[in-house]
Amino acid sequence: MNSDADITDIGRLTILPSTYIGSPRHMNEYSQDAMTYVRNYGRPDLFVTFTCNRKWPDITNLLLPGQSPSGRHDVTARVFKQKLRCLMDFITKQRVYVTVRCWMYSVEWQKRGLPHAHILLWTVEKITPDQIDDIISPEIPDVDIDPELHEVVMSNMVHGPCGQHDPSSVCMSDNKCKKRYPRAFISETQTGNDGYPLYRRRSPADNGRTSITQLKGKNFLVDNTWIVPYSPILSKAFKTHINVEYCSSIKSFKYVCKYVTKGSDMAVIGVERDEISKFQMGRYVNINEAIWRIFSFAVHERHPTVVHLAVWRMANEFISTQRT
Repeated sequence: MNSDADITDIGRLTILPSTYIGSPRHMNEYSQDAMTYVRNYGRPDLFVTFTCNRKWPDITNLLLPGQSPSGRHDVTARVFKQKLRCLMDFITKQRVYVTVRCWMYSVEWQKRGLPHAHILLWTVEKITPDQIDDIISPEIPDVDIDPELHEVVMSNMVHGPCGQHDPSSVCMSDNKCKKRYPRAFISETQTGNDGYPLYRRRSPADNGRTSITQLKGKNFLVDNTWIVPYSPILSKAFKTHINVEYCSSIKSFKYVCKYVTKGSDMAVIGVERDEISKFQMGRYVNINEAIWRIFSFAVHERHPTVVHLAVWRMANEFISTQRT
């Protein structure tokens, strides 16, 4: 009252409903949908991160002289939407691995604007540990056998190098790589830990391959410890950064389900009982995301559909059951 506030607003809580796409309640319901898949079909089998590549010919061919992809976010959004649709059709309809029972994905945007999608896949026949090496590889391909795949992996699937080779890398925190690179050499894939499996990364002494790449104008020798896990068939088909992980532990599915539905980056300032004002103050939308929403492209997709039952209906059904 001393600050000329409206007395009628005292004690009133204004909420942002789940019908608003991207709101905390909407993302919470989306996370619960993922848990519904887990209750019915078990843990997800694969966790795929699909990133836009600004060097795709589909993007560069549409640029006018002197333009760059960062200046045509409408082109980037349209091309990535088509590529994402092709990827999902490729996985679900062409049955790249095995038959997919259900799937869900969320589209996010990096700080520099490029979109990427986090995808969860549930298969009809669970992928067994002895099939991991046939699907996922964190090793450098043979340049003589498959030069095209070798070029894609060396251009898109090499992490860093960071650490002592580049202490200023964005992945560095407290002089350590947040992604835990370089990884250790291992002769056979190991599963059963609390996170992702330890994929086979053969050393040069164990017939592991090496390759030369450029790091700040200098040559750098890359081995299998720097390679991000990928699927050879997906990387070769889409020629971009596609990280594929196998969900081996029951403890990892909750993390990946929440990671897919974590929502957008926000900066919260102060304490506010009005959730709409709080959301507006902290919400950050870059140009590419704005273009994506203007085009009315879906930010979240899932199959099959999860139907939310009303609380009163569930209560009435429970009461009827007790009476009978």
